[in-house]
Amino acid sequence: MLGHWQFIHSSVDFMTYYQLPKKIHPLLPCFVLVVGLVMPLPLFAHAIMVRSAPEQNATLTESPKQIDVWFNDKVGSEYKALAVIDSKGKRVDNKDIQQETFDQSHLFATVPTLSPGIYTVRYRVVSIDTHIVTGKYTFTIKAP
Repeated sequence: MLGHWQFIHSSVDFMTYYQLPKKIHPLLPCFVLVVGLVMPLPLFAHAIMVRSAPEQNATLTESPKQIDVWFNDKVGSEYKALAVIDSKGKRVDNKDIQQETFDQSHLFATVPTLSPGIYTVRYRVVSIDTHIVTGKYTFTIKAP
């Protein structure tokens, strides 16, 4: 316990004796504010799925030909994954994930003709800030 109190005492001593310069340039706070406002927010944000086809919670009467997901910003071309899983837990897509060449926020994969049931789309991407983003959504195919 004594070590803990010594640490607190030395921290207080450091904060007491270390002082910021008394005089700073008057435009420095304005500069910091402007830089904070001008920096693009996506630089600090993770990718978010903003659209999909089929849409989340959609009910379809026929099987889609492919599954598409779009993010709010381009995502990395490495370590991407897109899978369609049936209600039994079996992967049913063609395992051919692609990334749109001119719109790197768009991923897609083809699927064979899917039978009626509930399907889960799972995705994993690396966002522009290098964080791994995962998510999932479901859609349903009902018999016509």
